[in-house]
Amino acid sequence: MLVLSRKCNEQIVIGDDIIITVVAIKGGTVRLGIEAPPHVSVHREEVLRAIRQAMENRNPGDENNQMPNSNGR
Repeated sequence: MLVLSRKCNEQIVIGDDIIITVVAIKGGTVRLGIEAPPHVSVHREEVLRAIRQAMENRNPGDENNQMPNSNGR
C-alpha cells in the first residue's frame, strides 16, 4: 500500500486519467473528489460489497456474473 500525505486542494494522479483531489479536511473526515473516465467504476468499499452481495444473491453459481471494478474504493 502506498501512503501519501496531501493538503487541501492537492491532488494524486493514478495513471493518465484518474485524479483524486483533497476537497476538504474537517476533524477526522477527509473529503475527496475523484475524476475518472466513465468506464472506471468508483465506489465506497461498503457499497461495492453490497453490490457484490446482491449480484451473488440474484444469480448464485452464475460464472458469467461481472463484478464491478474495485479500483475506486
